Amino acid sequence: VSLALGAFGFGHLLSTTVGGHLADTLGRRRTIVASMFGAAGSMLLLSSAHGLVALTLLTFLAGFVGEFYRPAATALLADLTLDEDRITAYAAFRFAINAGWAVGPAVAGFVAQHSYHWLFAGDAATSALFALIALAGLPREARSSPGNWRAVWRAPQSLIAAGRQALDDPPFARLLTAALFAALVFMQIFTVLGVDMRATGLPEKAYGAVLALNGVLIVCFEIPLSTVTRRCPAQRVIALGYGLIGLGAGWFACSQSTAHYALGMALFTFGEMISMPTTMALVSRLAPSAMRGRYMGVYGLTWGLALTAGPPVGLALFAWNYATVWAVCLVAGIAGALIMLRRAGPRGTDAPAGPRL
Repeated sequence: VSLALGAFGFGHLLSTTVGGHLADTLGRRRTIVASMFGAAGSMLLLSSAHGLVALTLLTFLAGFVGEFYRPAATALLADLTLDEDRITAYAAFRFAINAGWAVGPAVAGFVAQHSYHWLFAGDAATSALFALIALAGLPREARSSPGNWRAVWRAPQSLIAAGRQALDDPPFARLLTAALFAALVFMQIFTVLGVDMRATGLPEKAYGAVLALNGVLIVCFEIPLSTVTRRCPAQRVIALGYGLIGLGAGWFACSQSTAHYALGMALFTFGEMISMPTTMALVSRLAPSAMRGRYMGVYGLTWGLALTAGPPVGLALFAWNYATVWAVCLVAGIAGALIMLRRAGPRGTDAPAGPRL
């Protein structure tokens, strides 16, 4: 199981940069459609996989093709919205994802009771439906020229060049560093927190309730919050959010009851709601229009790195001393906030996230 999960994480790690490249060369719509049809096919193949090698390879494929739509989707949102509307647009995007997360596990549990084959088939069907909706409803790009297709095959050179340009951009490099700290904290919620709550003597349903609180708060408050944060300086909004993420995780070190953990999760979630839409909007602002997909892909790479490194490091720290991992998370959140509070670069990342109304 750990090998398969590692393969999925590695596929996810590669998918963001490749997806960003495809979004800028082939177009947003084509990339989203290819990703979702690929995800549908990989799920069907995975449902009939036998043996460790086949399972590992197909899990890698599922992690890769199922995730490279994200840079294209976030770049397309930036293409379709004005700068002052992007924070709310990204909040709505996250609302849809979190609503799916709220319903998905319950539906999956019900289907899995009857047949795991139907679980994979259902995943494939929803991915194919996503692809068909994108094919029919998203803006069409101009017909691809031979130069576009040649650019696809030059992906390694293009990705290296794009990565260098992005990292040579001081405001963007600073944002990536801060986002990586926040993402590493984020990963502990889905790995260490459950182990910590069980070690405290709380039942599994308590962890489920605390996780559910995260989704409920996002669905109820993220879009309204975005109408406030869009009027404030983006850099300071992100700093506040990352600080709250660290503070919420740090609170878990002294939590002994479900109510205590719920308070920490509330702090964490408000930090998430404040920072995440503004971060994506700032990435779209910093990116040259011709490289928006690749900038989104490089930003997504921070989450891929956190997904790969965060869980094993967090669990190792927890095994050594349960409070240490949450203390490190507190420091990481504060570090991310301080990085964002440094004087804005020449392109004014501390400008208001949207117009002051």
